[in-house]
Amino acid sequence: MKNIVEILKKAISEENIYINELMSRHTSFRIGGPAEVLVIPQNREELINVLDIIRNENIPYFILGNGTNVIVSDRGIRGVVIKLTAIRKISVEGEIIVSETGALLSAIANTALDNELTGFEFASGIPGTLGGAVTMNAGAYGTEIKDVIEKVEVIDENGNIYEIKNGNMKFAYRSSAIQLDNLIALKAWIHLKKGNYKDIRAKMDELNGLRKKKQPLEYPSAGSVFKRPEGYYAGKLIQDAGLQGYTIGGAQVSEKHCGFIVNKGDATAEDVINLIRCIQKTVKDRFGVDLHTEVKIIGEK
Repeated sequence: MKNIVEILKKAISEENIYINELMSRHTSFRIGGPAEVLVIPQNREELINVLDIIRNENIPYFILGNGTNVIVSDRGIRGVVIKLTAIRKISVEGEIIVSETGALLSAIANTALDNELTGFEFASGIPGTLGGAVTMNAGAYGTEIKDVIEKVEVIDENGNIYEIKNGNMKFAYRSSAIQLDNLIALKAWIHLKKGNYKDIRAKMDELNGLRKKKQPLEYPSAGSVFKRPEGYYAGKLIQDAGLQGYTIGGAQVSEKHCGFIVNKGDATAEDVINLIRCIQKTVKDRFGVDLHTEVKIIGEK
């Protein structure tokens, strides 16, 4: 890996290359072992050059946003983790916000507010980046990213860069072409509508108030752990199975919202993964319903 680091220095400043970096420092769950190498490109050119090097050297890699929807194993990740949070330019063109995908959704929501653009309030409290939201078609309070995206600029496995219009993005529940076709989202065009500053602010405050009231934001977590099974709500099934507050090691089914697993302070990835499996088995045994994870579990087994 030392050889790779030397090659990467041609594309990115040494201060933005980290060796054996603990992923607990880069995930909202505050768990996870070391990445062999973690790099933080400062702009799209650095990202493209890093990707070229990694592909030419045939090195495994993982794209990371704000680390809000991932569980990294205790043994860490082999290869290179590319963290995109420094690639976050946002601009406004009339009723369209053009944003690089490392931008936080909260920053985009505040830009929309400042420019009196409505339609993005639903995402103002989601803690991830635009790239993560586009990748999984994130949603809240009845609206999903697919409802506001006009087009997305992507880079494919061969280094080709092109734009995909909304209709071809294969948006579905917690899925998109980014996942299905192994693409990386570079930039997105968000089409909003003119609104009133006071009304937009009030809507953001209302939704963020609901989030604080219903979700265990006081503990590290990765948000909703499971996808919504058709005809059910994951949190309700888990609660009805008697698992509210159930704990394995430092990982607990939230007492506030059973769809969340929280880190009570000393959880390991193994604790969380074992708790996920326990929940899945219990719900399946009790109700015959399969729960599938929304969070991504990555790294060495």
